[in-house]
Amino acid sequence: MPAGAPVRRISVRTRLTLLYGGTFFGAGVALLIVTYLLVRGIMSTVLVIGPFGEVPASDRAAFIDEVMHRLLIRSILALVVIGLLAIVLGYVVAGRALAPLQRVTATARRLSESTLHQRIALEGPEDEIKELADTFDAMLERLARAFDSQRRFVANASHELRTPLTINRTLLEVALADPQASEDLKVVGRTLLATNARHQRLIDGLLLLARSERGLDTRTHVDLSDVAHSALATVRPALASAGLSLDEELAPAPTAGEPVLLEHLVRNLLDNAVKYNCDDGTVWLRTWTYDDGSFAYVANTGPTIAPYDIPRLFEPFRRLAEDRVGSERGAGLGLSIVSSVVRAHAGAISAIPRPGGGLEITVRMPAAPAEQSVSADPMAAAGNGIRMRPDGTGMPQGSGSLAAGGSVTGGSTGGSDTIEFGRRARANRRADGPR
Repeated sequence: MPAGAPVRRISVRTRLTLLYGGTFFGAGVALLIVTYLLVRGIMSTVLVIGPFGEVPASDRAAFIDEVMHRLLIRSILALVVIGLLAIVLGYVVAGRALAPLQRVTATARRLSESTLHQRIALEGPEDEIKELADTFDAMLERLARAFDSQRRFVANASHELRTPLTINRTLLEVALADPQASEDLKVVGRTLLATNARHQRLIDGLLLLARSERGLDTRTHVDLSDVAHSALATVRPALASAGLSLDEELAPAPTAGEPVLLEHLVRNLLDNAVKYNCDDGTVWLRTWTYDDGSFAYVANTGPTIAPYDIPRLFEPFRRLAEDRVGSERGAGLGLSIVSSVVRAHAGAISAIPRPGGGLEITVRMPAAPAEQSVSADPMAAAGNGIRMRPDGTGMPQGSGSLAAGGSVTGGSTGGSDTIEFGRRARANRRADGPR
């Protein structure tokens, strides 16, 4: 086997079947040998009588050899046939014995932060497998309590902090409105108001993050293009004041989810594209559907980003060149909230650096049934105005969320599709991405 080649894994069911079959054949061979020796010993004491009396010793020996030879051949054939049947029966029995373990595995694969309420609840005799399932259920119960406690703490702490911040803001605004206030006092007041506003944004972000991590109780039909239009209405003033140009193309992209969280998702992506842009830069916004996915794409010009820096941008309180300082641009929760909302909607997110600076972020959500059909050809979709990139190139196929060299997990998808999506996105971007 060549070095580095993957080792083929033999399932437990197959190993148990082979062990059972090997044990059966070993015991059968031992029994055959013992039976052969016993029968031969008995035959050596048997008198062979012919038509004219006792046969000669030579004929008697030949007769015994012929009997033993036939016995041996037929015993071997019987052992092989019964052994094969035993292997088949052992495979079936092993499958039934391992069925509870497969149930445990299936439950573990379905679990996420929002589905910790699921339990195995295995019924049956009090054996080792049921003990394992009960232990796993108890662990899930502890995990669910821990996650709920953490989310409640964040939400409660954020709510409790809102009241003093509101009081401080009111007092500062009253002080600034006083015509007799000195200029120095007004400068300090405006500085404190800006600090208060940053703290308010941080608390709002923590509340939204806690809300999105609780998962979705209900889902409604939402079009990502409508969500993008609504988010753009709040971002356009910031675009105009920063002197940035907007290149938008919003095609229908139906999905199912919570409209408020999805609007925050697109708004945070646009806010991030505006805050970390350059002079006379550009922001691109696209929505479209393809196969069984609805996509939203946001790209921007800006500083050059190394691929290895991208995953940390989706961590709470993380920024590109600064960790916990420079908070005038935000609290460092924007992309963390985006990732959390994507996970809550069972979607996926891919982020890759733009050549020349900036970032490209593609979000994929499960598509909701739509009345109009969607082209199966990505280039045909681009020809109909559904384009991923400003130059009209087709979108990457697949539904991945983790691209080697710089993207972030946003949902639970298959590993191979995940990597492939990121690779195609980077390949398309290198060929003809937004410049």
